[in-house]
Amino acid sequence: MGFIMASEIETPEYQLLEKKGQFEIRVYEPMIIAITNINSNYRQSTSTGFRRIANYIFGGNDENMEIAMTAPVISSSPVNNEGIYDVAFVMPKKHSLSNLPNPNYDNVIIKEENLGKMAVLRFGGWATEEKIIKNQKKLEKLLIENRFVISGKFIVAQYNSPWVIPPFRRNEIMVSIK
Repeated sequence: MGFIMASEIETPEYQLLEKKGQFEIRVYEPMIIAITNINSNYRQSTSTGFRRIANYIFGGNDENMEIAMTAPVISSSPVNNEGIYDVAFVMPKKHSLSNLPNPNYDNVIIKEENLGKMAVLRFGGWATEEKIIKNQKKLEKLLIENRFVISGKFIVAQYNSPWVIPPFRRNEIMVSIK
């Protein structure tokens, strides 16, 4: 088994509207996601959510179909969170709602998601709760300073497998804006 380079993994399509210093404004194309919801702390929720959806894409579905891994893994931000986290994988573009198999478990839902216009701040290392809080506050401050209006909840996007060492990791904090 060979290694898959990060550049070979499919990611969601978006149009870069502008780069404002440390952050970007993007408009995302609609996408199909597999999503689950966990009631625990951030670390446990992202781990449990990842395993649930990995089970689905590795054949835990009514057709025993394997679905290619994509990046990023998307989760709710731990900031102002009541302990209920959504964790989602984006499905490969070649799939539609009609040709994806049904999950074996009812705690994984397949649906279309339209992120739309998002402000995005990239950060490296492990996406720990502390790092997410720090980067969310930073993005929020930058958006206020640049007179952008936040219109949704912050989400976290993690692009790398657990084997990628911290200096080479890519994460993003994202939020919908008007």
